[in-house]
Amino acid sequence: MRRLLAILAMLAAVGAACGDDGPEGADARPEEVNVAYYLQWPAPNQVAQAEKTFDDALGVTVNWTDFASGGDIAQAMVAGDIDIAYAMGDTPFATFVTTGADLLIVGLPSANPEADNCVANPDYGITQQNAPETLAGQRIYTPLGNVNHYKLLRMLDHLGVDADSVELIQSEGGAAAVAALASGEVALSCAFGGAINEMVAAGGHLLMTGAEMQAIGINIFDLIVTTREFAEAHPDLVTAFLQVTIDANRAYKADRQPMLATIAETAGMELDAAVALLDDFTFTDRDQMLSPEWMGGGVQLSMKQQMDFFASIGEIESALDSYEQFVDPTFAQATQ
Repeated sequence: MRRLLAILAMLAAVGAACGDDGPEGADARPEEVNVAYYLQWPAPNQVAQAEKTFDDALGVTVNWTDFASGGDIAQAMVAGDIDIAYAMGDTPFATFVTTGADLLIVGLPSANPEADNCVANPDYGITQQNAPETLAGQRIYTPLGNVNHYKLLRMLDHLGVDADSVELIQSEGGAAAVAALASGEVALSCAFGGAINEMVAAGGHLLMTGAEMQAIGINIFDLIVTTREFAEAHPDLVTAFLQVTIDANRAYKADRQPMLATIAETAGMELDAAVALLDDFTFTDRDQMLSPEWMGGGVQLSMKQQMDFFASIGEIESALDSYEQFVDPTFAQATQ
């Protein structure tokens, strides 16, 4: 992890240097906006993505690029290749800003405590009660520096598993996580979205449920993120992006049935799998997004707790004193 954070710090420095030429002027409207998203992560605004509602609302061409992890998205934003992210987890966001990246949370569209998790191989006999013995010396397949990594370390700590007693294998994404567990070569495989359902359907079981993780203080949010430079140069585009997302959430809550097939197709999922995952999501409206539980303090506290935890186990030197400066509610406040 220390090596990972050193790399992130270098990328953040490179991104800052690239910005020395100055941002586009606030009146220099771009012709295109590049947006990051995940496959296997269904959301109401994917209907607006498929129907090009975002293009119409922003008045520019919106290019959507799928990524395997929040860390990959953050790197692309630091490099200047992505303008807006839907959705980035708060762990990779906090990790990158801790190392100097100037990113900004402008919205929190959803949360799903069940959708980022670690699935135990049924052949290893792993339970919460025997985890310290059955996991010792085993290999775990997981992304590093993202929500999965944080949840894994918190679970290991809670269950009394010495993190130094396991070998972490860098994940290459959802399909690879499914294949790793099926191979029998890893005791746990950590992933997000549809990959979790696939591994459970194949006989795996969750080491801890999302509800159990929430009970020990693991709270994870989906974030809409941009760079501070882009937000300052194009506040109207950021607000328009949020408005379309809030409108999509509102339409989904009113009657989701007409939206489901398009959401599944855009997320790259079978319909039944997408619906099963959507059933676990909480999608916010404007007031929820701005509430104390979310942008009014909850996400700031969550990031601080995560980085303090990484520092306490020696993964990073120290967390920032506060993450308040990386959350800007003014764009959500400008929506209806």
